[in-house]
Amino acid sequence: MGHVGSLSDVICPPYDVIDPALQDQLYKKHPANIIRVELNRDEPGDDASSNRYTRAARFLRNWQQERLLQLDPDPALYVYHQAFSFGGREYLRRGFMGRVRLERFGEGRIYPHEETHASAKQDRLLLTRACRTNVSQIFGLYPDPENEAQEILEASVAQQTPLIATDHLGVVHRMWVVTNVQAISRASAVMDSKPMYIADGHHRYETACNYRDELASQGPLDPTHPANYVLTMCVSMNDPGMVVLPTHRLFRGVAPMTSAQLASRLTPFFQTRDAGEGPEQANDVWAEIDMANRQDTLGFYTAQDGRWTLATVTEAGRARMAELAPEHGADWQGLGVSLLHRLIVENLLDGKQLPKPMYVHAVEEMMQGLRQGDTVGRDATGQEGQGGRFELAALVMPATVGHVQAISELGERMPAKSTYFYPKLLSGLVLNKLE
Repeated sequence: MGHVGSLSDVICPPYDVIDPALQDQLYKKHPANIIRVELNRDEPGDDASSNRYTRAARFLRNWQQERLLQLDPDPALYVYHQAFSFGGREYLRRGFMGRVRLERFGEGRIYPHEETHASAKQDRLLLTRACRTNVSQIFGLYPDPENEAQEILEASVAQQTPLIATDHLGVVHRMWVVTNVQAISRASAVMDSKPMYIADGHHRYETACNYRDELASQGPLDPTHPANYVLTMCVSMNDPGMVVLPTHRLFRGVAPMTSAQLASRLTPFFQTRDAGEGPEQANDVWAEIDMANRQDTLGFYTAQDGRWTLATVTEAGRARMAELAPEHGADWQGLGVSLLHRLIVENLLDGKQLPKPMYVHAVEEMMQGLRQGDTVGRDATGQEGQGGRFELAALVMPATVGHVQAISELGERMPAKSTYFYPKLLSGLVLNKLE
């Protein structure tokens, strides 16, 4: 970024965690905030020739002409640190950004782990067509027990002063530019034979592949064409700053039921017991699930009687899950989110046609939603839900990095929102032109 004042004023999180209130806040923060490209807002009178995608492209062009965005003159990698607090502890997550050559899932050594949604991919494709730029990066995990690639790059920037930005959650982001040819070559050699697992950015990765294929369909694409690559943040699976948050669910459209009625529906596939009353009890219920650290135990709140139920899958439940998901392996079948959606919601509660649930990561958000019966999260398409009581809430353990690797390598994908790697990467630190 060029002369824009504080870098903190012009960055934003990725599009899929920005609600209208945060979007408005970022718009007001600075006229060159990258929100105007990452998630430009709809305006009255929008049509095919003038819309949020064409406006995003215009902002991007103007900022380049005004030299607010500048092209790095030399090939580079970008060391990127995120310092943050969580659960009373301080963390530092380290990685580096660069271009990764695209390959379709199943055709190489880049693996997805979550299902994607067509609407989000269409949105990102329209933005990519208009801007011809990766505005935000993919988040990729790779195995490196000694963190060798990262340490090579860390050594090359040890004496440099970083660019620093602080986001709306208080996370401190630091970035260093690596132009040392030898360091880049050595780190690239370490990475060359390693697999990569997409932690976040599945929609953007598949969109990058679709955009590349669109260009290739118009004529031969040179192997060195920028559209053959996608901007990626590479983080070692062994990095001590790795934090995966749970994604809890709040459901509307479920037939009202009491905790006793829920327990009856879950038996004999789950062993259940009463776990208390009222939204505030969520903290204690979650603490018990989290302490046990078991994928097979979930917590449920039934709004009809305001009570919590703890449910642990039984052998009968595991057998039933194997019948319902024979296309998946044992690791997938045993995930809390898989048990929740495939066995409980779709089968035992006959909820295949339910609206998408609302997703929240903090127990406090869940309690707020249960108290107010109003929107506190976003559905799977990124749209805010409508008001009304949440009839059922579910507390569920997140999948781990180990689950991501094991399930990805089998060619399987977890249910959507199985993981939430915290914190999110910033958009606007580095952009990758595709022309």
